[in-house]
Formats: sequence, structure tokens, C-alpha cells
Amino acid sequence: MFDPSKPRIFGIPSGSDFPKVLVEGLMQRHGDAPPEDLARATLMVNTRRMARRIRDLFDAGPALLLPRIGLVTDPAMGRVLPDIPDAVSPLRRRLEVAQLVSRLLDSQPDLAPRASLYDLSDSLAALMDEMQGEGVAPDVLRNLDVSDESGHWKRALNFLDIVQHYFEDSIDAPDSETRARMIVTALTGDWAANPPQTPLIVAGSTGSRGTTMLLMKAVAKLPQGAIVLPGFDFDMPLSGWDDLDDALAAEDHPQYRFRKLMNELGIGPQDVQPWTDTPAPCPPRNRLLSLALRPAPVTDRWLEEGPQLQDLDQACADLTVIEAQSQRDEALAIALRLRRAADEGITAALITPDRMLTRQVTSALDRWGIVPDDSAGTPLQLSPPGRFLRHVSALFHRKLTSESLLTLLMHPLTHSGGERGPHLLLTRELELHIRRTGMPFPDPVQMRAWAAVIDRPMAVAWMEWLIENFIDKDTGGEIALTDHVERHMILAEAIANGSAPSGDSALWSGDSGLAAQGVVATLSGEAEHGGILSASDYADMFGAILSQGEVRNPDEPHPKILIWGTLEARVQGADLVILGGLNEGSWPEMPNPDPWLNRRMRHDAGLLLPERRIGLSAHDFQQAAGAPQVWMTRSVRSDDAETVPSRWLNRMTNLLNGLPGQGGDVALAGARARGDEWLALARKLEEPGTTPAAPRPSPRPPVASRPNRLSVTEIKRLIRDPYAIYARHVLRLRPLDPLMRAPDALLRGIVTHSVLERFIHECRADPAALTAQRLNEIADTVLAQNVPWPDIRALWAARIGRIADWFVASEKERQARAVPTYFEEKGEVGIDGIDFTLVGKADRIDMDDMGRAHIYDYKTGAPPSAKQQRIFDKQLLLEAAMISRGGFPDIGLADVAEATFIGLGSKPAEVAAPLEDEPVEQVWDKFETLIQSYFQPEQGYTARRALFKDSDISDYDQLSRFGEWDVTSEPEPEDLS
Repeated sequence: MFDPSKPRIFGIPSGSDFPKVLVEGLMQRHGDAPPEDLARATLMVNTRRMARRIRDLFDAGPALLLPRIGLVTDPAMGRVLPDIPDAVSPLRRRLEVAQLVSRLLDSQPDLAPRASLYDLSDSLAALMDEMQGEGVAPDVLRNLDVSDESGHWKRALNFLDIVQHYFEDSIDAPDSETRARMIVTALTGDWAANPPQTPLIVAGSTGSRGTTMLLMKAVAKLPQGAIVLPGFDFDMPLSGWDDLDDALAAEDHPQYRFRKLMNELGIGPQDVQPWTDTPAPCPPRNRLLSLALRPAPVTDRWLEEGPQLQDLDQACADLTVIEAQSQRDEALAIALRLRRAADEGITAALITPDRMLTRQVTSALDRWGIVPDDSAGTPLQLSPPGRFLRHVSALFHRKLTSESLLTLLMHPLTHSGGERGPHLLLTRELELHIRRTGMPFPDPVQMRAWAAVIDRPMAVAWMEWLIENFIDKDTGGEIALTDHVERHMILAEAIANGSAPSGDSALWSGDSGLAAQGVVATLSGEAEHGGILSASDYADMFGAILSQGEVRNPDEPHPKILIWGTLEARVQGADLVILGGLNEGSWPEMPNPDPWLNRRMRHDAGLLLPERRIGLSAHDFQQAAGAPQVWMTRSVRSDDAETVPSRWLNRMTNLLNGLPGQGGDVALAGARARGDEWLALARKLEEPGTTPAAPRPSPRPPVASRPNRLSVTEIKRLIRDPYAIYARHVLRLRPLDPLMRAPDALLRGIVTHSVLERFIHECRADPAALTAQRLNEIADTVLAQNVPWPDIRALWAARIGRIADWFVASEKERQARAVPTYFEEKGEVGIDGIDFTLVGKADRIDMDDMGRAHIYDYKTGAPPSAKQQRIFDKQLLLEAAMISRGGFPDIGLADVAEATFIGLGSKPAEVAAPLEDEPVEQVWDKFETLIQSYFQPEQGYTARRALFKDSDISDYDQLSRFGEWDVTSEPEPEDLS
């Protein structure tokens, strides 16, 4: 098949459908040879996806004997090598390394924070893999010339020392990277002694890893061995190749790996032959990109070689450049083009490492019922079983809150073994109960009491199941990893089965369930190597292990609308390729921080430089950008910040703009104009229809439907925001109580009232208790009973402590005037002539020797001023009027000596109600006039009539569609029936 006298290094130009051209070239070289000759050939490719594509191409016909197809990561291809033991599981090695790092951190806690345990273990395991793959021994690192004997390097050596034995024992218990290198070494030895005479072809690999490079060098020396390089730049001159010899300057170049391979083989770029005579889809664009992507230090070559570029109009004829103002606009434009591609029946692929962009594009395509074939799938940790298992693991190390309880109860896998409907009904009723009672942490006593009184089937059994499986699981302590996994899975299955299982739950069903089950099985098999760890460490470890798995989309995807990662650019071709998210930090992605070695140290040790990944991404970009039709897209802004264009897009546009004599600027302008047309379509698609703004509502319900009973505290709302009274009492809409009662002003007021009421009662029984010390003691007791947040308890106790002396001093004056007699006293008074009752509950009413009432109301916030009380806040004035009219049965008719707000804020003060300016009879007359007006059919309940500030929030702003109108809008009455 090959001439053994010539170098057998071949290349396929960028933009070509690599697998298709590879098969075409293989068939051309096979020619009229006997069919069994092709079957003796061996193809070694870089990914399983490429292997499947090659098989599909052969399956398309004609019928023939296929070559053997394997992976460069499995060079033995099923061959038994008895001298090489099986590789140790990567998970086992990771667990062992985590134990060692944990012990080191326990002995030397100043090395790193405990929270970084698994990140350090992962990065250390990755460094071990890299060292073994590149053939770098630990001694090489210790012998590095580090002039700065910094504490960081000494700490790094401490970590490297703990994994030393893995290198020493690698022959008996090799890692996967070590075993792969051992296999390649063994094969190289066999081939040197008995070189195979049949074709052996390594195709699609760039040789970026040391073991793969070793294999490619060995194959190139075989009589019928050949290398087929993807995306080889046949347009770069020899001087350009010479610029790639320095790794520190050229590692991020797309062709650097090929230059390194050629140097290893002792050949030059002129020795790399085209695999076939098939030209690239767009040779002018390949030449443009070849020059644009030269290493940064030698971009002065543009001045010399730029004027020689020709056919720039052809290079950009099928190129579209989109620079959207936001990622949403970018995603929508891409989705529109993919939709047209689906209508045209062409194959279109979006290539990007930005998963947020792919999710937005997928969401936009959903409006047309198009499900793209996403090669990345969904991370296992974000799948339903992944989320469920992580929620369950949290039960062992976090105090259960009502929020986390309901989150897990509502999960689609919970109680999926039977009676799912009754479970959801009980869950929703439990949620309402928790919201009403403000239960931040589930209380078994309260919950059993609730289950016993509700009229629902299986409520009691369901509650016992809930208490047994959810509450008090955070017992703390450290146990073996095997025990962690066992109790985790037992609890997960119990929660998934439910309280009345009638079959298997859905926990392990479907693709995602099977994938999660596989991960758990692997972890169970290797758990004996995990040692002893806490529940928190176990949860972190479990989540990290899940994050490494993926689940393919279970829906049937569109066969021609594809989403690829950057590596897939060389796997198969597409008629239209969209390179999305071309911003720095996204494509190329920035290298991850290396906690062990800096760039120079990596170079001196023979390890991979951080720019390696950038160079591989650059090669993927160059390969994809040579497709027949290409889109290059980016967003100008992301997360409210300006973005920086990808260096590759930036270079290409700068080069084109710098060649006006050859029409480069015009060609680029045309590509951008085509992009602007699609952005305009996207904006048109998003353009909302014209909908008239809602008027300011002032509903007028029938008089019979209007509220006939209000409390004194609601009169303020009736004056300031009548619409809220209409929504609450006519429509019977009430804001849903928060799931987790926050330590807000309402709770603080309730607790403070309880403290003061208990204090005053005790002082009545024992006047000697009227001291600041006793007030603080009572406050501590009440706060401990009612406030479950330690920090808030301390804060509120301090606030009460600051006002304790003032309150005691002022209380002595109050008790000198009158005796505290009534607390939380309820009363009501009707209005003559209409069916309306005013109700109220006074915080505290003292009675003096003359039988007069002294009304007090505690305010933890700022008390209303006298002016506010005259116009809006009528609470104390109305309570005084109710007493004067005998509205409190236990008090009877009585005069009111004073009505006072006791402000308990940062500046405690007493604010008296203006009874002299607003006598009780006058207050009542005004109140009757107000209420009677709302019993007239023409009186509407106007929204936000007189709120204290325009920025104040009403519970019913959304219902009234506030925002479509403002406070300057005239109310629009609406008669309701």
C-alpha cells in the first residue's frame, strides 16, 4: 500500500471531512488489490466517535472486507500482553491520593485549607497521570533549578513526596497512563524485532500526549506504517514552520504539534504528502487563516506575505461574522440559521466550548420543535438521579431545614415506587402548614400532630416514613467510605420507594438512572480504598465523582442539526459550521491554574505547557474554519461586561482590514453585513407585539360584596392603598407565607411583644422585678424559645439590652400614672345604619385611679408622627374611640387619658396620639364618613392611592399591573358584578 522508501507522513487539509477523505484515500491506495489485503490493514484513530463514523462510511457500500479499526488509546487492540498487569482503576487511585492528602493536611494544616482537599487530590492525580504519560520521574522535579526557594515550592514537594511510591510501584500496579506507555513500549520492542508487513495507519491524532507521540514515532518507522494528520497546513512556508521550533513561543499555534512530530522523525514539512488529491473546501480561506494564525512574535510576516494573498473575496464569500450585543442575541441568530438549515436539509453543526451558549441555542430551537444532537449530553450531576442522590447525601451532614425537606419531597424520583399522587398532595398540604406556622426546622412532634388531624388517607403512615427517612440524619462523626456508600444508597432507595411501594422506583431507570447506578457500583467496588471520612467530605467526594459522568439526551435528536465540542471538528464534516462563543476566556478557554508547577518549570521538566490546550483549540478552530460554509459568532457583552474577541477572530479581522488593496476590508464588511442581516431577523423575532398599557385600577364591586369587617390596623391600608383591601377581602387573595420564616421585622415585633408582656406581668406580681437585668433575662428566654437563629438571637438580645434601661425608667413613670391591666385585649364596634364592624386588639391598656384608660402600642420600628396619625395611621385614635364607645366589653365605657406609641428602635421614644387635636368623637365621625363612602356604589378601591413613598411595595402590585401605570395616572373606575 505504501512505498517504504519514502516518509509515510500524510496530511489532510483543514475544512475537509476527515473520516470521509481518510476512507477515500485508503480505497484509492487499495486499488485493485485482493479484498483480503484491506482486511489486513489496521486503522488507529483518536476517538470512538471517529471510529463509528469510519465504520458508517464503509457500511454505505460497496460490500467489502473492512480493515481493523482501533483507538490510539488502546494500541494493543485486545491483544493479551501477559507481562503487563491490568491498570488500577482511576477512581481507586483518586481515593488513595485523597487519603494521603487528607493525612498530610491533618498533620500540617498550614499547607492548605481543608476545603481544598478534593481539588488538591484531583490536581495531584492529574499531575501524576501527566508525569507517567510523558515519562517524567519525580526526581526530575526535585532536580529542577529553582532559584527562588519559596515556601510554595517546598509545600508542593511535600505533596509530591506522598505519591512517590506510586511511581516506584507502577510496574506492579500501573495507572492507566503508565499501562498505556508500557504497552506502547512493548509494542515498539516487538516491532523492532519483527516489524509487521501489513499496513498500520495512525489517523486523526495530533500527538499531543507523550505516549501517543511515542506510538506515532514507532508506527512511522514500520515498513507499512503511516501517519495521517488532520488539518495540516500545506500553505505555510518553510520559514513559518521554522518559527514553531520554540515551545515557549509557539505552543499555542495550531500546527505546533505537527512541527514537533516532524522534528522527532527527522523530516520537514516538505516531506508531508497530501493523503488524496481532493482539494480543501475553500483553499483561499485556508491560506488566509494560515497567515492570520502565525505565532504572535512573528506577526510582522503579515507585512511581507500579506500582499501575496489572493482571492480574499472567495475566502469570505461563504463566511458570516456575527458580533451580537448579547449572548441571547447571538444564540437566537444561531438558532435561526440552524432552523433554516433544517428546512434546507443540509447538515449544520454548532461548535463551541461554551455550554451556556449551547443551552440557550437549544432552548431557542425548542420553539420550532427542533432537538439538536448534542455530543456533550447532560452532566450526570445535573440529571434527575444525580440531583436526587446529592440531595440525599446532604441529609447526613446538614441540619434539615423545611426548605431542603420540601425540595427533596417534590423531586420527581421521590416516592416514585407507588402512590406518587397522594404523596404530592400531602407534600403540598405540608408545605402550606409549614408556611403558616413558620417552621424553619421540621419538628417531629408538630408534624405528627398535623398528620393526625388532617383528613387524608395514608397521612399518618406517610408522616412516619418522612420522619424516619429525613429527620435527624446529620449525626456527625467519621466512618469508612464503604459504610457511607451503603447507608447513602439504602436511604436513597427508601426515599425513592416511598411509604407505600407497589413496584420498583424510577431511581435507576432510563439512561440517566443506569449511568448513576454505574457510578455508584464503581464507587462501591473501590470504596475499600477510601478510608475514613466525614459525612461532609463524603458528600463533596460523591458530587465530584458524579460531575465526571455524562448522560446523552434521551430525546430523538434531529439527524442534521448538531452541537459539537471543539474536538468533533475533526471527526466529521458538515455543510455549515458555526463557530460560536469566539471570545477570550471561552474559545480559547484559559488554562486552569496549576498549584504545583509554573510554566518554566513545566518546560524544563518535559511536561506539557499550559498553552497546549490553547494550541489544540487553535487547531480545532483552524480545522473547522475551513468548512464549505462558516459562521463565526461572538457577543460583545456578557454578564453586563465587555468581552474581548477571540485572538483568532481578532487576527483574521485585523489581517483582512490591513489588506484594502486586495479587497480584504470589503470582504470582511460583506461577512459582517450578512451577520447583521441575521441579527436583524433575530431582533424582529423577539419584537413584542403592541399591547396597550393597563390603566390604574379602581374596581367598584357590588356593595354586598364589599368588606363589612376590618381591623384598626387595616384602616391605614384602606386610606393609603384601597386596592389591597379589595384584593384581600373581596377577591380573598392573600400573599403566600414564606417557606422559611426570615428573621424579619414582623417576627422581631412578635418576639418583642412577648418579651414585654411577660416582663410587665411579672412586674405586676413582683414590683422588684422591674429592672433592666430581669428584662434582659426574660428576653434571653423568649428569644431561645422563638428564634432558632443563633446570630439573630444575639443581635436582637443586644438591641433589647440597649433599650432596657430606658424602658425600665419610662415604665416606672407609666406605672406611676396607671396600672397595667389589659393585654392583647380584643374589642369591636359597629357603625349605625350600615353592616360594618371595626375590630381591634390593643397591645396594652392601663387603668388609673379615676377609671381612665391609658392605651399603649409597642413599635419596634419608627412610630408614626402626630401628623401621620391625624391623616393616615388611625390605629391608636380608633382604639381610643372604641373605648369611649364601650367597644371593649371587659373595660366598658371609659374615658381615655392618653394613647401612646412606645418606640423600641435604635432611638427609643414615646409618641403620643394627638387626642387634643383629634377628639375621639371627631375621630369616629371621620371614620364613619370614610367607611360609608366605600358603601356607595360609585366609590372605587384605587390602587396605591397614597403610599408613604412611591418606591414602597404593595403585596398586590403585580395584580394591579403597577409599572404599566404610575402614580400620576388617573384611576379608571370599573364596575364589577
